[in-house]
Amino acid sequence: MTTTHEFWLAGRRASGETAFEVRHPHDGGLVATVGVPTDAQVEEAVAAAAAAVPVFAATPAHQRAAALDHVAKRLAERTEEIARLITAENGKPIKWARGEVGRAVSVFRWAAEEARRTNGETMRLDTDPGGTGRYAIVRRFPRGAVLGIAPFNFPLNLGAHKVAPAIAVGAPIILKPAPATPLSALVLGEILAETDLPAGSWSVLPVENAKMPALVRDERLPVISFTGSDKVGYQIMDSVPRKHVTLELGGNAAAVVLADWNSEADLDWAASRIALFANYQGGQSCISVQRVIADASVYDRLVEKVVEKVRAQVTGDPSDEATDVGPLVDENAAVRVESWVEDAVAKGAKLLTGGSRDGAAYAPTVLAELPADAILAKAEVFGPVLSLHRVEGTEEAFAAVNDSAFGLQAGVFTHDVQTAFRAHRELEVGGVVIGDAPSYRADQMPYGGVKDSGVGREGVRYAMDDFTFEKVLVLTGLDL
Repeated sequence: MTTTHEFWLAGRRASGETAFEVRHPHDGGLVATVGVPTDAQVEEAVAAAAAAVPVFAATPAHQRAAALDHVAKRLAERTEEIARLITAENGKPIKWARGEVGRAVSVFRWAAEEARRTNGETMRLDTDPGGTGRYAIVRRFPRGAVLGIAPFNFPLNLGAHKVAPAIAVGAPIILKPAPATPLSALVLGEILAETDLPAGSWSVLPVENAKMPALVRDERLPVISFTGSDKVGYQIMDSVPRKHVTLELGGNAAAVVLADWNSEADLDWAASRIALFANYQGGQSCISVQRVIADASVYDRLVEKVVEKVRAQVTGDPSDEATDVGPLVDENAAVRVESWVEDAVAKGAKLLTGGSRDGAAYAPTVLAELPADAILAKAEVFGPVLSLHRVEGTEEAFAAVNDSAFGLQAGVFTHDVQTAFRAHRELEVGGVVIGDAPSYRADQMPYGGVKDSGVGREGVRYAMDDFTFEKVLVLTGLDL
């Protein structure tokens, strides 16, 4: 008999009156049942978070940093256990799941360091006669309690990107994991419970999506950090115009291969990185490669190499060490990807490899000559599908990147430093990666997009800024 997992209410274990099942995307087997908080328990968690705002903000930096250090240490110690849990709930190949745990360790480590060195700034005000004898101290204070809403594709690490910065600044947080993947977030709660953080400073609530609007509207949660689809994200923002909302949304990331990236070694590297990062996580990453934009001078050679390397991606059981590409999060997701590829082919796209589905698994797929009216040409596929596009020159390539409603990250394969700076200046994205796929993210760097890819930035210090506001203290009558 499967034990129902408890959740974390204001730092303590709690049981709900109902539960839901978590099933393995690979074989549909039951992984766990998870308790659902009642309305009264959600109210208790929100009230506790609101009450904890002044208490948590006043905790000394060493206490918050020690708690964050502890979480980093315990995640590292439990890497294999947690990685297998991520694979079971998400379907992510075990080698990628281990990488996710490692990144979460880094997030909490960075947050501990930032908690210790966040000092504010000072400024002398006697630069004008009216400021004689005056000196200012500028510090940041929490805006209030945070509602962190995490997605299914990186259930631990993207939860960490909500929780760690909040703890670092002393802002209480309620973490709502995705219903498909709550288990790693609940383990994070288990580790947080080993610390001496104040009561009410954190909760992990696997709330049903139908109950989310009430949480979003609650005035006691003035900050919302959401990662997920652009449709849901902007619905949240529009529903609470006076709240501070950060949105990390989707993308249809482009990898640009320019004319100077033309040796066999260059093209082998580009094709390898494109094939890998179009299909890692089953393509369920906001910065996975969806569009390949290649100069006509290298296009034909690149296409051949990309198709070969995509076909070499090992699919199958995500618990197998050799597997590169596992299933999507559920069969509905795979059916949607299948329908989008069929739409593209029906409208004239050429299917170069892949294009088949087996339950929740979709074969790594490459398309060429994708028509502009295909769904895949504009929307985020969130699956293991990439399309190849031929262009003439850098100007046309950059215009193709910008011809998108999204703007998260782009990769540009070039050796020319001037072109690199031009890409940084002209591409309408939140990040440009030179000499590699767009799928690189270091957890300390500012991460986020423009246009429909969202507002605000993650990356520990940048999220800490989003969760706080500046307050000025002016001292008067000083002999400077």
